[in-house]
Amino acid sequence: MISIITVAITPAVALLTFFYLKDEFEQEPIIMVIRSFIFGALLVFPVMFIQFAIQHETNIVSPFVLSFFQASFIEEFLKWFIVLITIFYHVHFNQRYDGIVYATAVALGFASVENVLYLLANGVDMAFFRAIFPVTSHALFGVVMGFYFGKAKFNRDKKYRYLFLAFFFPYLLHSLYNLILVLFNAWMYVLIPFMIVLWIVALRHIKKANRLQALHHLKREIS
Repeated sequence: MISIITVAITPAVALLTFFYLKDEFEQEPIIMVIRSFIFGALLVFPVMFIQFAIQHETNIVSPFVLSFFQASFIEEFLKWFIVLITIFYHVHFNQRYDGIVYATAVALGFASVENVLYLLANGVDMAFFRAIFPVTSHALFGVVMGFYFGKAKFNRDKKYRYLFLAFFFPYLLHSLYNLILVLFNAWMYVLIPFMIVLWIVALRHIKKANRLQALHHLKREIS
């Protein structure tokens, strides 16, 4: 069991370390990142309860509706809500890249527990697949979410617009991910290009967040 848990968590830890070290300015306190990771991990249980209730109390069978609501909406909304109430107004959220670190930590905490439960139930044969697709996709959704949280934090006139986008874009991407799995028999041929595009989008958001922070530091030095 310990070996399965280790295999399940290792990809999330590796991804979180990668995104944490991408911060070019002021890296966040480890305890705060771990705290966000734990909050994300705890989200799995209310998500499971809500999804179970929906499955048993409704007659929704449309793959389109299920893809855009049952998993993606609930999961991304709760992750967004956790970042909003535990991180967004926190004193340590003082750089544009910080949103990416914390939102990714929440997302990977969630993905880790989800992965542990899946591998405990189905064995480690799917561990590599799970690491490359579900775990990584949660991380990349987190990068996009965190980028817009950073924009909201430091653009007061557009705060609520960016807060909405911090939920909407990860939700849309997650829904498309689910839809690929549902609609295509040979889904691997569609999912791999989708993941490549998702990586490109995430890395561009990381680069832009660091560039915006660099401009902010430059303005402070000039003034």
